[in-house]
Amino acid sequence: MSWSDMAVNGRILVVDDAMENVQILHRALQDEHEVLFALDGRRALELARTQLPDLILLDAVMPEMDGYAVLKELRAAPETADIAVIFVTALTSPEDETRALEAGAADFISKPVNAAVVRARVRTQLTVKRQRDALRALILTDSLTGAANRRAFDERLHAEWRRCGRAGLPVALMLVDVDHFKLYNDRYGHPAGDATLVKVAGAMRHAAARSQDLVARYGGEEFAILLPQLDGRGAVGVARRLMAELERLAIAHAASPTAARLTASMGIACMVPDEHSRPADLVQVADALLYQAKAGGRNRWCANTAADPCGGSTPDPA
Repeated sequence: MSWSDMAVNGRILVVDDAMENVQILHRALQDEHEVLFALDGRRALELARTQLPDLILLDAVMPEMDGYAVLKELRAAPETADIAVIFVTALTSPEDETRALEAGAADFISKPVNAAVVRARVRTQLTVKRQRDALRALILTDSLTGAANRRAFDERLHAEWRRCGRAGLPVALMLVDVDHFKLYNDRYGHPAGDATLVKVAGAMRHAAARSQDLVARYGGEEFAILLPQLDGRGAVGVARRLMAELERLAIAHAASPTAARLTASMGIACMVPDEHSRPADLVQVADALLYQAKAGGRNRWCANTAADPCGGSTPDPA
C-alpha cells in the first residue's frame, strides 16, 4: 500500500460554530474519511481528548473560545499536542495566516472553501502524519523482539495513567522475568537466547491481545505488559494465559534449577490512579511482587489482589 493510499483514511474533527460550514466540510470529506464535528471550542477539546482525531479543521473566529485558544489548549495537553490542525477561517490577511502558523497550525485555508483544495490539504497532512507515525514506531520498537521498547513503555504508561485517572478506571501492570536466562545463554548460546526472547515476546502478545494492551521489553530478559482498564483479576487471567503459552512452547532449558523447560516469574500490580499516586508507584509495586514470585520458587506470579494473590504452574521436573 502506498502512502497516498494510506492517506485517504483517517478521523477528521471539524470545528465551526456555524452548522452550514460544518455541513460543507462534511460533504467534502465524508467519502474518504470519518468526520466528527463540534460547534464550540469546549466540545472540540472534549472530542479531541476522547476520540484522538488524526487531523482537526478549526475555525479561528468563534464565540466564547476562539480557535487560537483551542489550539493553545490542544498543544498544552500531552495526548493532543501532536494532532495537526488546519485553520479554516474567513480571516484572509497575511497577518492572520502568520498568526495561525506561529500558534502551531499546520496549514491555513480561507473561506469560502473549495472542496477540492480542502481534500488535497487534508490528504497532505494525513500523509505527513502516517510517515511521522511510521518513523516513531521504528524509534519506539525493540529491534530484536518487535515489542515496544522502554521509552515506548514509559510514554504509554504515563498516557494511560492520565486517561484512566480521569475516567476512574484501573491500570494493571505485569513485570515478567524469564527464569534463569543467563544459564540459558551459557548453555545454548546467545543466538539461541535471542531467538527464545522473540518467542517469549510472541507468547506475551498472544496472552495480552486487546488493542490497548502493550508488551514492552523492559530490559534484558525482563518484559512489561501494560493492561489499561483491567482489574487485578483480569490481569491474573493474562498471567495464566502466558503460563499456558510458555507450556505450549515447551522450550527446553536443561540448565534451569526450576524446570526442564523455559519458565517465567511475574509480578502483577493493579491501581486506580488518583491525585495521591504516580505511575512509578505502580511499577514499584509490580517490581516488589516480581521479587516475591522469584523468591517463592519462580515459575509463578504474585499479585496485589486479594482474590488471587499468588499462583503458578507445576513444571516438569528439572
